[in-house]
Amino acid sequence: MAATKTEDKLTQIVAQARSAREESDKGYRGRALKMYPWVCGRCSREFTHENLRELTVHHRDHNHDNNPSDGSNWELLCLYCHDNEHSRLIDSGYGETVEEKPKESSTHNPFSGLASLLKDKE
Repeated sequence: MAATKTEDKLTQIVAQARSAREESDKGYRGRALKMYPWVCGRCSREFTHENLRELTVHHRDHNHDNNPSDGSNWELLCLYCHDNEHSRLIDSGYGETVEEKPKESSTHNPFSGLASLLKDKE
């Protein structure tokens, strides 16, 4: 029974966190849609009520908790441009430490025999 109570409590905490996040998302999304024209900030695609669900709010600093009332951290992007923006972030290795991303060293030296070639011409 102790495990069931713990599982129930954990389920309740997760549900509350999800609900709070959804409320937060609705809040800044609604404000951003009122503040900015319904146009993708990258590809300039225009949106109407019929396809507005495809317009997302992108956080410029990638911090979803940074929601200033003036909207300075938001950018409206279509689904495709938003995915592209986050893919670029992942591809660039943003957030990885030096230990996580080892630097590759070159084993080829194109000038290794240059000194001997130059001596032979003298």
